[in-house]
Amino acid sequence: MKKIILITVAVLAGVSLAGLSQAAGTIVGSKHDLKAISGGEICIVCHTPHNADITTTDAPLWNHTLTTASYTLYASPTLNATATIAQPTGVSKLCLSCHDGTVAPDAFTGHAGTTTIAAAGNLSTNLKKSHPVSFTYSDAMATADGELAAPSSLPPGWVNGDKFECSSCHDVHNKTGFPAMLLKDNTASALCLTCHTK
Repeated sequence: MKKIILITVAVLAGVSLAGLSQAAGTIVGSKHDLKAISGGEICIVCHTPHNADITTTDAPLWNHTLTTASYTLYASPTLNATATIAQPTGVSKLCLSCHDGTVAPDAFTGHAGTTTIAAAGNLSTNLKKSHPVSFTYSDAMATADGELAAPSSLPPGWVNGDKFECSSCHDVHNKTGFPAMLLKDNTASALCLTCHTK
């Protein structure tokens, strides 16, 4: 009888785990599944186990050519983070190394690359109409704004150190499985309203 109970528990646990893995997203089959340009390897476009760019501290074992572009930045009279806005840095610079259109997605492992990114994913170097990135997002700034959630109240990992980056909204590895590789479903602006408390 104990054996039957143990087998039943094991089967149910397996079914539950299988259901979780199917519910969660994966990079396989996502927009970041770039095995078509990498000889069948998914991770190597961004990461490598050997000869990695160790000067890049915002991602482990970095393998992709970094952008050197200068950007036209978002500006608004209502933006309280103006004093901390500078050229994109950190994780956002890594993202822009494909998404600004100046570096080919297949520019990795020391190759120049020739592939162009699709128009929908190409933000260009004009970020004036995009959400600002690489600015200091602190509890003090949120309090001064009056319509922002304190970053200390957000889910872990949404703020990179004290910076708001591309990864504050997007899940580069698609673990969540939401459209546009978002961290949270944006139905009825739910993702936006996580930070913007209007």
